[in-house]
Amino acid sequence: MVLGNVKRSIGTWLKHPAPEALFDRQLVWIALGLMLTGLVMVTSASFPISSRLTDQPFHFMFRHALFLAVAVSASSVVLCKPLDFWFRNSKYIVGISVALLVIVLVAGKSVNGASRWIPVGPINLQPAEIAKLSLFIFMSGYLVRKQDEVRQTFFGGFIKPIMVFTVFAVLLLRQPDLGTVVVMLVTLFGMLFIAGAKLTQFLALMIAGIVAVVGLILIEPYRMRRVTSFLDPWEDPFGSGYQLTQSLMAFGRGEWFGQGLGNSIQKLEYLPEAHTDFVFAVLAEELGFVGVVLVLMLIFSLVLKAVYIGKRAFEAGEMFGGYLAFGIGIWFAFQTLVNVGAAAGIVPTKGLTLPLISYGGSSLLIMSIAVAILLRIDHECRLKRGQKEQQDDEEK
Repeated sequence: MVLGNVKRSIGTWLKHPAPEALFDRQLVWIALGLMLTGLVMVTSASFPISSRLTDQPFHFMFRHALFLAVAVSASSVVLCKPLDFWFRNSKYIVGISVALLVIVLVAGKSVNGASRWIPVGPINLQPAEIAKLSLFIFMSGYLVRKQDEVRQTFFGGFIKPIMVFTVFAVLLLRQPDLGTVVVMLVTLFGMLFIAGAKLTQFLALMIAGIVAVVGLILIEPYRMRRVTSFLDPWEDPFGSGYQLTQSLMAFGRGEWFGQGLGNSIQKLEYLPEAHTDFVFAVLAEELGFVGVVLVLMLIFSLVLKAVYIGKRAFEAGEMFGGYLAFGIGIWFAFQTLVNVGAAAGIVPTKGLTLPLISYGGSSLLIMSIAVAILLRIDHECRLKRGQKEQQDDEEK
């Protein structure tokens, strides 16, 4: 009798398998893994500077943990918002971002010669991070509404979105923040290419963008110094090449398995911005090549998830979600490339954070919200697929 019940249970399970999960659990674990890694590395990298500035060795750790709690809470709220909410309100979101960029120029907080933060009580809001996500949301909606124009006409396909981007670029360059402009430009090009823009027009615009970035570098002496010091940091190791040479020393000391968590020498205030832009160098020194590869694999997995979710969204007919998922994937991939490349001496220093790892409340909050939007896109695609399968079963 028992054997018969077991056979019947197995037969029922084969005919009616367990329902598919309503969200991508792997994406959740990848994001949480990166956040936990960030908390550990920020704690380790900020220990010396926190002790000097506040007489409290865990000051930045507590702040980063608070940022994490706020980011997870905000992501939970965003996860409940349907994609249609972002599609309908994309213009208003862009308008709010532009207003914040204007405010930061008028009443922003200046650090190291850059005015990028708006003081909001005990925290500093960085509108540039909000501008990235808002532009990608707007572009996703634009590509859905004007898909034929993007594929057929130059003005409708390129000039209109470039005009919106130009407004962001002008305001960001006033801060100045060339790194964010480059990230937005590359992601914008990627989204237009995925939307089916003509290759000749795409290449022409890409060349124009490269020329514009090179021109912006040439007209500002401090940007030229960054480029020249990046090409040969050892020519002036105690001047313009100081930060990069210290970062390269950290990579060199890391070897295969690192010096051990907490045992970095470069973070003892030899390496500037050790817990923000150059936290990856501290990670390389303490965890070595193995740790670097594991962290990059986590970020690469998140990017692949974004691309896969975008593909499934297109297959399900959710064009807005598809464009937005691909945009988020390109954004995370390119910003990681720039941050890691700058720390390793492959590209010039741009002051961009490592996604979900570097210290910084605005960056952590916005990127966590981006992950929540990815989860929502995947959730709605699964619901659509489940409804379609149910209709097919009923028709049979």
